[in-house]
Amino acid sequence: MFRAFLRSEEQNAIGLRHTPTVQATQKSSTNAKSSARARYNFGFLMQTQRYALVAYLKSPAGEFVEKLRRELHPELPHLAAHLTILPPRPLRGSESAALQVLERICGEEEPFEVTLGCVETFVPVTPTIFIRIDSAASHMSELHHKLNTAELQFQEEWPYIPHLTIAKMGAEAPALAAYEVARRRWEEYAGSRRIFLENLTFVREDSPNCWIDLAPIQLGRRLVSR
Repeated sequence: MFRAFLRSEEQNAIGLRHTPTVQATQKSSTNAKSSARARYNFGFLMQTQRYALVAYLKSPAGEFVEKLRRELHPELPHLAAHLTILPPRPLRGSESAALQVLERICGEEEPFEVTLGCVETFVPVTPTIFIRIDSAASHMSELHHKLNTAELQFQEEWPYIPHLTIAKMGAEAPALAAYEVARRRWEEYAGSRRIFLENLTFVREDSPNCWIDLAPIQLGRRLVSR
C-alpha cells in the first residue's frame, strides 16, 4: 500500500540549494508557460483520480530515508521511500489501457542501477528536502520521457528531476533547518547508495494522501521471455 505521496514531485531545476534572484522577465515567462499548460491539461483535470509510476526502495537506503523523515517531520503520514518515474497525472484513457502501455514500454527496457548523490532542497520553489540521483539520472529521465505517452501523456508543471524525497516541510525556514540535519545524517550514512531498478509499481490516488498499488511493472520482462 502506497500510503501517501508528497507534493515534492512538483519538481523544478531552479533553486535546489541556492536561492537565485528571479528576474521579472523570467517570472512573466514562467506564468505564461503555466497558463498554457493549464489550458492544455484542463480537459484531463476533470478526472479526479491521479496515477503514478514509482519504484519502492526496500533497501538500507530506503529505511534510512523513512527513519529520517519521521525525525524531521513526525506529523507526516507514513511514506514508503520511493523513486518516482512518472509523477501524478490523470489518464487519457482506461486503467487497463495505461497498464498495457507501461508493460509494453517497460518490458523492452533493461533493468539498471542508479546511485544516490547528495542532499539538496527545492527551496525557494517548494520546501522539499531530497537526495539527488547522480549516476544514471539521464537513464531515468529517458524512461520518464518514453512513458509520458498515449494514455499516460501529461504536460507536467515542473521539469522532471530524478530524486529521492526525504520530506516536504511546511515552510522555507524549517526546510532549510531540516536540510542541514539531513545533509549531516547522509554524510554519516555508511550503507550502499546504489539502487537497482527492476520492479516498478503502478499506483492510484484513492483519496487525499492515500495511494494504492494497482500492478507491478517489471523492467525487461519481454526481453527475458524472448
